[in-house]
Amino acid sequence: MADVQGTTVTIPTRDGDADAYLTHPADGKPHPGVLFYQDAYGLRPWLNGMADRLAAEGYTVLVPNVFYRRGPAPVVELPEFIDPPSDPTIWERLGPLVHSITPERAERDADAYLGWMARSPLVADGPVAVTGYCMGARLALRTAATHPGRVAAAAGFHGGNLATEEPDSPHLGAGRITAELYFGHADQDPSLPEEQRRRLEDALTAAGVRHTSEVYEGAPHGYTQKDTSSYDAAAEERHWEALNSLLRRTF
Repeated sequence: MADVQGTTVTIPTRDGDADAYLTHPADGKPHPGVLFYQDAYGLRPWLNGMADRLAAEGYTVLVPNVFYRRGPAPVVELPEFIDPPSDPTIWERLGPLVHSITPERAERDADAYLGWMARSPLVADGPVAVTGYCMGARLALRTAATHPGRVAAAAGFHGGNLATEEPDSPHLGAGRITAELYFGHADQDPSLPEEQRRRLEDALTAAGVRHTSEVYEGAPHGYTQKDTSSYDAAAEERHWEALNSLLRRTF
């Protein structure tokens, strides 16, 4: 695995400047790009460490602060160990931020993130991959649908509300997707019940999207996040195997 170099960068968007964490192999050469969408807890040391691990596999990884409209990360101060059951005020503070990312804002932001990556000398020419966690899985699915010419692969892990009955549900963009998709669903996840998993599967299959959907048995929502009470080590390692396999097939 390669040594990596991480830094904070600024991405101009139509709604202001977004701060982001950028990490890449330390050789300074261009590498395939991966757009990494945060979970609801935002940019923080654990998420940056995940991006570094991915970069060490030979990728240039961009992790934008999707809540940049409310300020630079950390937008909400959180404890080193995040345990919402013991502090319900965490979601009282985060909920409005999550709901502020409308489909229209998500598409505009993806334009900016992907455009920045296309101009970066650290990102190899050609399409990119996208991965997302929790709310980031929704953003990854939307980005694959709204930017089919740029996104060759997209993955989502413990994503919620991927296939609701709302008229703007992310799964409704399946017909525009040309990327290969992978989903690692959390078994114990009230935000993505079996009904939604079936609806997502049916939409992707009907649209002819290359995809794999797996349910991680016993894994709770948030299983990849070691700094939270939802962490599951076995599920996290399974997610790395699946993500790296997808990226190797793509690049």
